Amino acid sequence: MQPPTHFGSRDKTMYAERRQQLLNRLPTDSLAILAGYPQRVRSKNIKYHFRQDNDFLYLTGFNEPDALALMWREDHEDKLVLFCRPRDPAAEVSFGRRSGPEGAIEHFGADEAYAIADFDEVLLQKLAGKCDIFLGDELGRLNDKLWPLLNRQRHTSPFDAIKSYPILTPLAKVLHPLRVIKTDHELGLIRHAVKASVEGHKALLRKVRPGLNEAQLAAHFMATIADNQCLDVAYPNIVAGGNNACCLHYEDNCCELKDGELLLVDAGAEYHHYCADITRTFPINGRFAPAQRQIHDLVLKALDAAIALVRPGLPWDSLYQTCMRVLAEGLIELGLLTGSIDEVMHSESYHRFTVHKTGHWLGMDVHDVGPYHDSEGKWRTLEAGMVFTLEPGLYFPADAEDIPAKYRGIGVRIEDDILVTEDGHENLSRGAPRSAAEIEAFMAQAD
Repeated sequence: MQPPTHFGSRDKTMYAERRQQLLNRLPTDSLAILAGYPQRVRSKNIKYHFRQDNDFLYLTGFNEPDALALMWREDHEDKLVLFCRPRDPAAEVSFGRRSGPEGAIEHFGADEAYAIADFDEVLLQKLAGKCDIFLGDELGRLNDKLWPLLNRQRHTSPFDAIKSYPILTPLAKVLHPLRVIKTDHELGLIRHAVKASVEGHKALLRKVRPGLNEAQLAAHFMATIADNQCLDVAYPNIVAGGNNACCLHYEDNCCELKDGELLLVDAGAEYHHYCADITRTFPINGRFAPAQRQIHDLVLKALDAAIALVRPGLPWDSLYQTCMRVLAEGLIELGLLTGSIDEVMHSESYHRFTVHKTGHWLGMDVHDVGPYHDSEGKWRTLEAGMVFTLEPGLYFPADAEDIPAKYRGIGVRIEDDILVTEDGHENLSRGAPRSAAEIEAFMAQAD
């Protein structure tokens, strides 16, 4: 039997190397316990499409529900024990193939594998002599059973087998920093997700016109990324016409597109669990009104100023500060903020219109894991192999009666996916039209 997804046998070495990196950072006599995600019910007997916990998948490649894993180092050898659903021919006819314990060993490199029902007894055996327990369990599936098992192990083991009461530590503290720097393999998956997303954004630029519904464009994006081998999005599509763009995570996608308004599209594909995250804002009728173009050009100016700084060694916060200063200067020039640039920066009065931060790590999670500060609390500096978004925005709600009417109901965000290289950076999403001139020219050609 072959593994039911692309994860597994051909990548066993890659996952073993990741576990080695993790165990290199754990104390001697420690045990890592990881819980995968369960299958979720959508309605009655209809299930949601299963998506594995990213940490579990990152370390094992095992992409089936209701799985658990143990990892430790013994006599300089790394050990992996997987617990999973047993083979069940009747269930597999209805809901798809299972690897079973046999497949977990053959295809996923487990040293031992058991049915999930055997977890308690096997864990008791593996706890012997372990002082540090590192727990990866985002949903808290093990909360109710782990302490009773630890107590049971403590009271049934020989005295000299227990050096001290086990210490429970979140595995994320050790694992998540490892996920920040992407390997060439990971970069290949991200590039594919970004490429598919770029095609999706171009498809919307070709299709958009007054009178369509936001939902039609959201579906068109889905169809386009599917044509590029991406089976899902990294997050629900945001297709926000007019004032809807002033809601940062607008997901209703149910309104008619109106002539003369802007459309903000924040949409990214997912490819083999790796994400893209791209935002573009464009005129529904193909031409920016003067006030719309002023805001769009200002946001793009801030984005490009920040991107130009990206290189190894740059403090992360420099990107945000650069965006805010450019936006603040522009807002003062437009008469939307008062005071000198130093006064505005000190008071942070720009927050009214900028609302959010300007970027985040990107990888298996769209808001990917990993610290933004170093061990001393200072902003982390950029390193080659990091991937993140940059996404400044300006938002002027329709009910903001104290600003000129020409700006009300405008929300503009422009977001690119950036890779830090050895000597600078690469804008992975540059292929999606960005400037007002590029957007208008592209939309004119589509006509």
